[in-house]
Amino acid sequence: MALLVPPPRSSPESDDRAQWYARELDWVTAGSSPVLLPTGLRFDVLDMPAEAGHAALRRVGSTGPVALAGPRMHVLVAVGSAEELPGLLDWLEWGGIALDLAVSGSGGYITAPVPPGGAAARPGAAFWLRPPEPHRAVEPALPALAGLGSRGGDAPDLVRLVDAAATECHRARLTRARTHLLADRPTGQPLAFS
Repeated sequence: MALLVPPPRSSPESDDRAQWYARELDWVTAGSSPVLLPTGLRFDVLDMPAEAGHAALRRVGSTGPVALAGPRMHVLVAVGSAEELPGLLDWLEWGGIALDLAVSGSGGYITAPVPPGGAAARPGAAFWLRPPEPHRAVEPALPALAGLGSRGGDAPDLVRLVDAAATECHRARLTRARTHLLADRPTGQPLAFS
């Protein structure tokens, strides 16, 4: 005999969040606790450490919507970008280098950030750093390759964004490694370089 477990009940906060996404942005949501945004329908998501993401945003400027979720940054990019990322990283000569850079496309999800102006969420909860504009199509503002929906130059360039993100992810990784090395060396012993 199978034990039936009732589905988790949604909270009024979750219901409000899902309704805001449906009403203001015409976005589909999934789940209830937490509310999720499916990727690969209206956008894909470039995911990186927040530290690297902030540095990349300073380098590229305009990107479209960006969310912070704890220590991670989610940059919304054009649908189809997930399939392009491995080849793009190879073309930019980042292939084979361990980067803390990922992309979520068809079949993926991110936690829905608190809507702009919404009640403060628990620490580490997702929130919009650069929110999408209600009642406006987000797709034209998403970073894209020329063949993946770029609309005559009004969308940020996915190549520049990925190159900046990869550079900053690598830089953050090297900084962490250097800090770890310096913390592990005996006090008073100089480092030897050749």
